[in-house]
Amino acid sequence: MIPELVSCLDRTTAYIRTLVADLTDEEMILQPPGVPNHAAWTLGHVIHSWRAIAGELGVSSWLPDDWESLFGYGSSPADVVGSGYSSKAELIASLADASGRLRAALLAAEECKLRALLPDAKSREIFSTTGDALLQVVAAHTAFHAGQLAAWRRAIGREPVGLFI
Repeated sequence: MIPELVSCLDRTTAYIRTLVADLTDEEMILQPPGVPNHAAWTLGHVIHSWRAIAGELGVSSWLPDDWESLFGYGSSPADVVGSGYSSKAELIASLADASGRLRAALLAAEECKLRALLPDAKSREIFSTTGDALLQVVAAHTAFHAGQLAAWRRAIGREPVGLFI
């Protein structure tokens, strides 16, 4: 399952990068009516999620302390505007860094680790094993936000880009 998770991570990361490749910093924080999250928040949230799941594989946190309040569960895209975390270049660099760290952690993990109980007891109420949590975050959660980003892109008047396969 590890090679499949790495492949999924690589494809989704590439798709997310394509979705924002032609955007300006100003466009990254556009918030059209009826669309829940702008691109800057979406990228920050995906990065935050990858940091959290990498932590379950033993990777130490590498993000600034305020990342949780800006991009964690229950945060608001409005808080990102003016925070210093809306620069496309910085977010793309952070996405690449997070993807690389998670990828390395996955490649270093043994398959038996995926069957182990999830270390975070609170999250274990939802995901019983580390593999269950990894599959949800790497595949489902990230793909959900990539799709949301694709819809947001159309809402700001940009053409669709490529296919997500």
